[in-house]
Amino acid sequence: MSNEITGSALLIVWHSRTGAAEAAARQAYDAALAIRRELGEHHNVYLKRACDVTPQDMLEANAYLFCAPENLASLSGQMKECLDRLYYPVLHRIEGRIFSVIITAGSDGEGALRQVRRICSGWRLNERVPGIILNMRSDTEAAILAPKTLSEAQRQQAGEIGATLFALL
Repeated sequence: MSNEITGSALLIVWHSRTGAAEAAARQAYDAALAIRRELGEHHNVYLKRACDVTPQDMLEANAYLFCAPENLASLSGQMKECLDRLYYPVLHRIEGRIFSVIITAGSDGEGALRQVRRICSGWRLNERVPGIILNMRSDTEAAILAPKTLSEAQRQQAGEIGATLFALL
């Protein structure tokens, strides 16, 4: 995987504190690559940490998947900072492109999902693949801070989103 995005591409942007959102992003990435091989497509798929995504990356991709945890009923700070940093440089330049969201949450996730949707609405993106919340069922300090792994069902959900976004290119 190259760090430069070129041509028709799916860009998967992630931030993770305990591993769940990163695992979801990697599962989506692997599923998109599998569809690419199966269909013999020439489209590309890129997996990038939120802190590394540039406006040029956004401009060169045709579809986006944002994977992040919810923290204190909001989108994680690093993903929010990424979207804040990218918002104006790509405004009015990515309208109509498709996106989806995977939020990992201890118990709810709705606040973070709503935040990403509102930002993407400002960009006039199209949520062709409905975003999901992967509930990690963490409600104590120890459980919230512990490293996370996705269940098989959660891995499948994340993979379906990545494969579907890639197939829509």
